[in-house]
Amino acid sequence: MDAADPVTHAGLAAGLSRGPKVALTAVREADVVVAAVQTADNSTLEELSGLPMPPPARIVLVVSDGWYADLTVAAHSGIRAVLWRAEAQPQSLIRAVLAVAAGEALLPSAVQGELLDQADRLQRNVLVPKGLTPSGLNTREIDVLRLVAQGLDLAEIADTMCYSERNIKKILYGVINRLGLRNRVHAVSYAIRNKLI
Repeated sequence: MDAADPVTHAGLAAGLSRGPKVALTAVREADVVVAAVQTADNSTLEELSGLPMPPPARIVLVVSDGWYADLTVAAHSGIRAVLWRAEAQPQSLIRAVLAVAAGEALLPSAVQGELLDQADRLQRNVLVPKGLTPSGLNTREIDVLRLVAQGLDLAEIADTMCYSERNIKKILYGVINRLGLRNRVHAVSYAIRNKLI
């Protein structure tokens, strides 16, 4: 748990101690960290990423004033749930901790709206002009990886997509090189793990 003042720290500890599946521990040993901040802005969230947490960082953030942070900074900092302090009850705090521990995320509707707006701006202004999808791959690259995963050889992929075998090799090389992968198998594995195919 991390809070700027002792009263907030004590309040969070008291609320969390009511949870039968919640055990208070040091930040460096916690599966989920609860942090309370006055205002959620980029600098505050970057400070949180410096907490000595075991990876992956998973934070439930209790915010007093408002949200002024870029959501990519929040995601990078490990924020997985946000509660407004005025609305935070012990039950909702415990529910958020348990949800984050189970791999879920809980964001207020205003933060969800901002997340969708940022995703839309990213898609419109950055990805579409470069022909990319949110995965960082374009649709042609995803199609090639899907066909490789189905067991087709380069000649069969070239026939299916109406490209030359050389173009298919260039597409695969571009994916492998850009993503820092080792080979085609690694590229297909990456695509499957990231639910691209």
